Amino acid sequence: MKYLSEYRNFESTKRYLDEIHKIATKNWNIMEICGGQTHSLVKNGILELLPETVRMIHGPGCPVCVTPLNLIDKAIELLENDVILCSYGDMIRVPGSKKSLLEAKASGGDLRILYSPIEAVSIAKENPDKEVVFFAV
Repeated sequence: MKYLSEYRNFESTKRYLDEIHKIATKNWNIMEICGGQTHSLVKNGILELLPETVRMIHGPGCPVCVTPLNLIDKAIELLENDVILCSYGDMIRVPGSKKSLLEAKASGGDLRILYSPIEAVSIAKENPDKEVVFFAV
């Protein structure tokens, strides 16, 4: 399996679609919860290829997908003002209006990737002279 390239192969795609058409004999309601999933379904024309018995419901969006640009911009502003910004890894590539947190880090911002909010407390204790902000959605 070549992951993404396999799904761009016409024969593989046709096999998957044939199987979906074969098993979707009753109405199915499927909710995608991430804006990235919705984008892929629309961009690749998948919605038009599904049988009428399959209805895709565009869900609430994952936190990363529904985070407003201005919140990303405010977090970047903190990074540009000598603040230690702590966040989960899923946020670092989300674009703001001009750049992402990762790009702000590359420009010298002190961005720390965390797996738990308690890590932000430890970082704050280790850096009493700095402002530490935990940014999560």
